[in-house]
Amino acid sequence: MILIADSGSTKTDWVLHDGSGIVTRVKTQGLNPTQQSSDDIFMILSTELADKIDQDAPKTIYFYGAGCAYENANKRMEAALKKIFRTNDIHINSDLLAAARALCGHEEGIACILGTGSNSCLFDGEKIVDNTPSLGYILGDEGSGAHLGRQLVSDCIKKQLPKELREKFLEQYNLDIAGILERVYHTPLPNRWLASFTPFLSENRKYAEIQALLKHCFKQFFQRNTMVYRRSWLPIHIIGGVAMNFANEIKETAESLGLSIGNIVESPMDGLIEYHKTN
Repeated sequence: MILIADSGSTKTDWVLHDGSGIVTRVKTQGLNPTQQSSDDIFMILSTELADKIDQDAPKTIYFYGAGCAYENANKRMEAALKKIFRTNDIHINSDLLAAARALCGHEEGIACILGTGSNSCLFDGEKIVDNTPSLGYILGDEGSGAHLGRQLVSDCIKKQLPKELREKFLEQYNLDIAGILERVYHTPLPNRWLASFTPFLSENRKYAEIQALLKHCFKQFFQRNTMVYRRSWLPIHIIGGVAMNFANEIKETAESLGLSIGNIVESPMDGLIEYHKTN
């Protein structure tokens, strides 16, 4: 049996598959080895996963995750998994490769992630041949939930939104300037906190200012992450909760730039199951 994990910054989806169907499906919190130590990851696996999947069941593990693009980070993830499961056949890959395999299969295309964070790549049907580095929520992550939330908070505090909308936002989340600064600069994982405001954007998308905010962020994503591949004829496929939630705004923004959107799906898991059944 194989165990496939798709991990973002917020949550991880685990599927144990026997080749003919799903045996077990589990959700845990997100795991990111660039932000968490091997011991931190092991603690999460121990408390949220170990009692739900037999440690002898998976013979091969494919872990796809945010932050799994560098050797040291991948070693931390592998070490934590080896403490839980009795197999050495463990493959650690980036969430971007998961998106490419799930969205493109064996076809050429541009695969993207728009979730808590964002990323993109040019996929030739077999491997990633080009990638614009995400750079994380401080230096990059354009179009992501963290970026949208950061822009919303900034626009609210700097009075770029109508008064009634600013007051509604601050009251709904019980926020003030001091609290925002404390949460962003002095507590762990501020990217997740910023991304938690995307429901507010969805609920208030009727406002012209919110539409402008969304399309500004998505335009930045395309201009700084996909158009650099200079493959305007290729479809742009996107995975992630932000992509699903704001599909209309994404399509309208892409069309204004002369780009073509292909598939938009929330999770790569179904595509990954199919991919590993044939490989």
